[in-house]
Amino acid sequence: MSATQSIMLALGTHAPAFTLPDVETGTLRSLEDFAGSRALLVVFLCAHCPYVLHVVPALAQIARDYANDSLAIVGITSNDTAQYPQDAPAPTVRFAAKHGLCFPILFDETQRVAQAYSAACTPDFYLFNEQRGLAYRGQIDESRPMRGPDRPGNGVSDGADLRAAIDALLAGRPAPEPQRASIGCNIKWKAGNEPSGEWH
Repeated sequence: MSATQSIMLALGTHAPAFTLPDVETGTLRSLEDFAGSRALLVVFLCAHCPYVLHVVPALAQIARDYANDSLAIVGITSNDTAQYPQDAPAPTVRFAAKHGLCFPILFDETQRVAQAYSAACTPDFYLFNEQRGLAYRGQIDESRPMRGPDRPGNGVSDGADLRAAIDALLAGRPAPEPQRASIGCNIKWKAGNEPSGEWH
């Protein structure tokens, strides 16, 4: 299991716009659809990644716990589905239902949105404030998936880092420091879309 770190996009960066189809309904959703929320969490994820599977129970619990706290969550799946058909919209719908993800997941077929966000891995988390300035980016918590007897993981994901950032943001405070990079599988880029370095 190879590991890729997230690119730590500059805090304060305005959320890049997007208009993408919902994997379940095909309805186009845009950044403006979440304008009424005090905070917006954008999560790049995919259905097959072991790092995503490790954190998805904690992510689903966060979505339930903050459902009435003016936090909007949107997932984006950007992998090349020609190479990884298990990350196509239909399997992603089944993945979301299986794990109780109660937020929309959008399909970034061209990968332009992943490029705009400097997304590098799955999962990759971006928490924006009410003005859609970036307040937190990085890991959901310090846990990692089990990787075999020679390289053990370190426990169950509890979402502690992301929860602390959400709580601070909703209370009008800066997210705690330091912010540590997320770690996961690299986004599966289409030929010609591979990053040559940081996007920003």
